[in-house]
Amino acid sequence: MSTSKEILDYVKNHPSGKVKLAVADIDGILRGKYVAAEKFASLVEGRLGFCDVTFGWDAGDVAYENGKYTGWHTGYPDAQVKIDLTTFRKIPWENEVPFFLGDFIDDQDQANFVCPRQLLKKMITQCESEGFSPLFAQEFEWFNFSETPETIHEKGFANLKPLSPGMFGYSILRSTYRNEFMSDLFDLLNKFDIPIEGLHTETGPGVYEAAIKYAPALQAADQAILFKTAVKEIAYKHGILATFMAKISENLPGCSGHVHQSLWDADQKINLFYDEKDADKMSETMKSYIAGQLHCLPYLLPMIAPTINSYKRLVEGVWAPTTVTWGIDNRTTALRALPGSKKASRLETRIVGSDTNPYLALSACLAAGMYGVKNKLKLEQPATRGNGYTDLSNGVLSRNLFEATLKMKNSDLAKELLSADFVDHFTMTREWECKQYAKVVTDWELKRYLEII
Repeated sequence: MSTSKEILDYVKNHPSGKVKLAVADIDGILRGKYVAAEKFASLVEGRLGFCDVTFGWDAGDVAYENGKYTGWHTGYPDAQVKIDLTTFRKIPWENEVPFFLGDFIDDQDQANFVCPRQLLKKMITQCESEGFSPLFAQEFEWFNFSETPETIHEKGFANLKPLSPGMFGYSILRSTYRNEFMSDLFDLLNKFDIPIEGLHTETGPGVYEAAIKYAPALQAADQAILFKTAVKEIAYKHGILATFMAKISENLPGCSGHVHQSLWDADQKINLFYDEKDADKMSETMKSYIAGQLHCLPYLLPMIAPTINSYKRLVEGVWAPTTVTWGIDNRTTALRALPGSKKASRLETRIVGSDTNPYLALSACLAAGMYGVKNKLKLEQPATRGNGYTDLSNGVLSRNLFEATLKMKNSDLAKELLSADFVDHFTMTREWECKQYAKVVTDWELKRYLEII
């Protein structure tokens, strides 16, 4: 870990004379800019003004009509961003330019309630106040196309050429094809302080999967959100376009963003999910954490399935859950318990797709799990054995973003866990997303009705 002086010296002496800064919006998109190195020193001591339209528009830069936090009624003033020096990185594919993440704060230097990274910090603080250290990791699947931003627009986002053809998961052969890209991903991500534990092809044309090494929850979320952007930037260098859409085609499996999590003691020496005396090696803490997620996640679903497209992935028979279930090493359930050893015992939340904002996905998982721990919930629901798609004993997940958003918006539990202000703002953004989709005439409708009806 570099000291503040070492970091500032590096910035001052870098030949580019610039620094790259970024903040995360509600959709998990990094918004940022370059600033001059000489200006950076003053920003570290003070604040960076960043237009608050960052939280006043959608992923397509269209301003919300129903926002309260900001909008035409406020004039879109600057919000204040505090640079976090602990996020310092050097961008290896950009001549080692220094890079930092920031947090949105209010006029009293307190957390801004709309800031996803600040929300996760809040959840972590609450967890630590109970004596736990949350360690997390997120893994991602994504499609790669031999395309550029220009060509996908020219093609109308149709008939895109995958990086490689066919269904070929875990393929040693395919890892040799376009190996310069896969090798660059592994090497450059690690140099960018995103430690990759595994990288392989997944089933589907041009699909890769990567597992990021576990870390303290905030660091894990930083790694995850930077991973998504870094993969896209490295792909650009190879004439490749990477996408983290949850479902690219009805004929292919979706792309997951599974979240692995465990609770450790304050010194991060003892995994409190493990109990050698238990028949399944699961501690009461782990069981309560699972019970909390089973109880709460249906009310927080838009945070881990945030787009219209998310729900195209959550269908039966394609490796994504549809029921509110848990099981031991069962990939058909929403929650997959992996209580194998003292070091590796963990819970995998499989509802999460690759399209999520990592700060919100990890916040939802941690808040839900800790609700169970703090309230000492008993894991009364038996583990699903066999096909989780047919286990309807504890209900099913909402089938679309509209249903999920209404459930969250009207949930006192969600407001208790996160804050009423955040729930109000976030569900407004999801309602907006539904509204934008509802008025669009799709290709499916044209093919279905244009001639016959």
